[in-house]
Amino acid sequence: MTAIGEKVYNLLSLEKIYYLTFGRDIIVSWVDEFVRNFQRKNLNVLDIGCGCGTDLLNIQITLQNVAIDLYGVECYGPNVEQAKKSGITIFSIDMEREPIPVNDNFFDIVIMNQFLEHTKEIFWILSEISRVIKKGGIVIVGVPNLAAWSNRLWLLLGTQPSSIELMGPHIRGFTAPNFKKFIETDGYFKLLKVAGSNFWPFPYASICKFFSKMFPKQSVSLFFLIKRENKNGEFIRVLETRFFETPYFRG
Repeated sequence: MTAIGEKVYNLLSLEKIYYLTFGRDIIVSWVDEFVRNFQRKNLNVLDIGCGCGTDLLNIQITLQNVAIDLYGVECYGPNVEQAKKSGITIFSIDMEREPIPVNDNFFDIVIMNQFLEHTKEIFWILSEISRVIKKGGIVIVGVPNLAAWSNRLWLLLGTQPSSIELMGPHIRGFTAPNFKKFIETDGYFKLLKVAGSNFWPFPYASICKFFSKMFPKQSVSLFFLIKRENKNGEFIRVLETRFFETPYFRG
């Protein structure tokens, strides 16, 4: 960042409402809606990049009348230990190179919350999801919003957007229209809903939630509710008819 941009960012970094960035309430509400609409009594749920398992445990607490088996992909040792203590089955795999070690059509729900922006091999990752999730199952994705109002301000000031700092962990940027174009490629998935969470620089959760609801595509984080369509095959096949200069991993 420029010196001015960094001072403004530090001044308006509001730690007390940072938790809104993770959209926990959005994830739980979409899962609850899915269960009620389809009268599900048993669920296999996977969280890719699950951390300590917060989103999975929130779902378990909310859906107490549903038998839920919880699974996570996580490699950071302390998180793995904590998640296992909570009864979550953990796969410590490289999601950009390795298959998820379950049979096809195994999961009802797959979650990726603040994970995809850390990865290059999005075609492989979505292909594995297209393989392991049941037809009609849902995928919930949460990512930082490159088109957030705050990021537009940083660009106006000649500053790198905070969601994709070069000296940081994120290597991809996402906007709602471009993600829709990506995820619906060749008909493996259908985008059903878009929501936003957190709205910089307001210091109160109630105000952030109001503006995120009114202007989701300018919120700090974007959340996507996606349905696995009935098309057979795996998402990686979209690379068979397209050429990119980047040699994406194909398995």
